[in-house]
Amino acid sequence: MFLPSEQKTRILSAIFGSKASVDVLKFSLNQGISAKIYQKDMVKRLSYSNKTVIKNLKSLTKMGVLKEEMEKDEKNGRTVWVKSYQLSDSGKWFALLLAEDKDLSRTEKAKILQTLFKSYVEWVKKLSEKLQIDKKTLEDTFASVMEKN
Repeated sequence: MFLPSEQKTRILSAIFGSKASVDVLKFSLNQGISAKIYQKDMVKRLSYSNKTVIKNLKSLTKMGVLKEEMEKDEKNGRTVWVKSYQLSDSGKWFALLLAEDKDLSRTEKAKILQTLFKSYVEWVKKLSEKLQIDKKTLEDTFASVMEKN
C-alpha cells in the first residue's frame, strides 16, 4: 500500500511466480474488491492467452487467493455453466497491497483490515491452544497494546 507501484508489482510477481497472476489481482481490484470476475472478461481485457489466464486462475484458487464458484446462465434458450471467481479474504489483502489509496473507500479498507485481524486472531488462538498458552495472557497482552497511545 505504501510502496511505489512498480516495486509492488515486482514483489508480488516474485511471490506468485508471474506477472500474469498480479495482473489478475489488479483486474479483480479494478472490477471492485468484492465483485465477481469471469475468465472470459479477463481474456478480453488482459494481454494473455486463455491458457495463461486459466493457469493463473487455477493457481490463485489453489493458493486460496481466489474463491471459485459455478454459476448457471441462460443463453439462447440453453443452460450454460460458467465459472466465476472472487477474491478471498487473503486475496483482498494481496489486492490491497496493489491498490492505490484512491482505489478503495475507507469502508472497504476497514472491512479488509477487520477480516484480516479476525483471521489472524483465530490463527493465534489455535496456536496458543496448541502451545497451551493461557487465553487470559493473550487477552492481557491485547488490552495493554490497545490502551497505549
